[in-house]
Amino acid sequence: MATVHLRIGDLVWGKLGRYPPWPGKVVSPPKDLKKPRGKKCHFVKFFGTEDHAWIKVEQLKPYHPHKEEMIKINKGKRFQQAVDAVEDFLKKKEKQGGKEQDTRSTSIQAADSTAINGSITPTDKRIGFLGLGLMGSGIVSNLLKMGHVVTVWNRTVEKCDLFIQEGARLGRTPAEVVSMCDITFSCVSDPKAARDLVLGPSGVLQGIRPGKCYVEMSTVDPETITELSQVISSRGGRFLEAPVAGSQQVSNEGMLVILAAGDRTVYEDCSSCFQAMGKTSFFLGEVGNAARMMLILNMVQGSFMATIAEGLTLAQATGQSQHTFLDILSQGQMASTFVDQKCQNILQGNFKPDYYLKHIQKDLRLAISMGDTANHPTPMAAAANEVYKRAKALDQSDNDMSAVYRAYIH
Repeated sequence: MATVHLRIGDLVWGKLGRYPPWPGKVVSPPKDLKKPRGKKCHFVKFFGTEDHAWIKVEQLKPYHPHKEEMIKINKGKRFQQAVDAVEDFLKKKEKQGGKEQDTRSTSIQAADSTAINGSITPTDKRIGFLGLGLMGSGIVSNLLKMGHVVTVWNRTVEKCDLFIQEGARLGRTPAEVVSMCDITFSCVSDPKAARDLVLGPSGVLQGIRPGKCYVEMSTVDPETITELSQVISSRGGRFLEAPVAGSQQVSNEGMLVILAAGDRTVYEDCSSCFQAMGKTSFFLGEVGNAARMMLILNMVQGSFMATIAEGLTLAQATGQSQHTFLDILSQGQMASTFVDQKCQNILQGNFKPDYYLKHIQKDLRLAISMGDTANHPTPMAAAANEVYKRAKALDQSDNDMSAVYRAYIH
């Protein structure tokens, strides 16, 4: 990019490292943030994210003269969201008569959460990933797209082929992956699978050495997480739990919400990985907190899905249009992408898994058990759990969670 003369408030395209240009605005840096020595650069706030960076002047272009060019060469949902954010900013500025608010009070996002970054710098640490299911596949794809060096393993080795073609390396066993990598993530189906991966033959524990990092992304109970943390730490390893909220589609789009707890330094080391796979991440303190929070979230989601399915079938049973019910719902306070997509899939009879029904039932069961341990009632979750159990008895386990609908019509 050619060198340009810019002022505070100018809209620009900023290029960081090997990543494509991203729309931003030149702003005043926070008072305590020093400018890099020996570099002519501007402090840029990127649109569509909460990210800021010092960008060399030769890596900046004015926004308007290069807009069409950049839109042609850059694609993706995040990029389009960023461009839309610029246009919204310009419209608001026009309404204000060309005036804009003071940007000198720019705030960097709080340390206990991180936002998506349109052009991140990948860590130089070697990354391992175990488990290429609905969630893991999208995560690995986004790690590779953002330039991370990734070694993969999956129980069914054929699932690794696509990622090898995209530049990943192949690990023969979980132990080998851990021994080859600095940070190893895992994402499997349930507590038993998580334990087997660590404690089984050629498992993770056999590859752990002092300083190796292990990040458990599976949704499991706090007791399992505590056990895994203890055995990893007993070998000198560093442990972080980081279950993710989302679905296959959300994972593919790199828009997951990551809940982390455990070793804070591992959380910080995973920064670029979390930015690649999610739109935000939260650090929740000691080991077990992320597992508890994730089970609560999935308990609410699973119960809500069962209630929506119940409403659709009651509408049909009382002679009301299910389509009209959905239209009305989508205009009210409960409107959401989740409701719209799940209801549309139900009405179309499309139960291709985006989040397995058997997994949401597992999460409900674990949440109910957690409630029992805390001596706290969970009657709504218990009722929803029974509906999912009936759906499983109707061979819906490997369908999407929205297939709970079928429990009401049989």
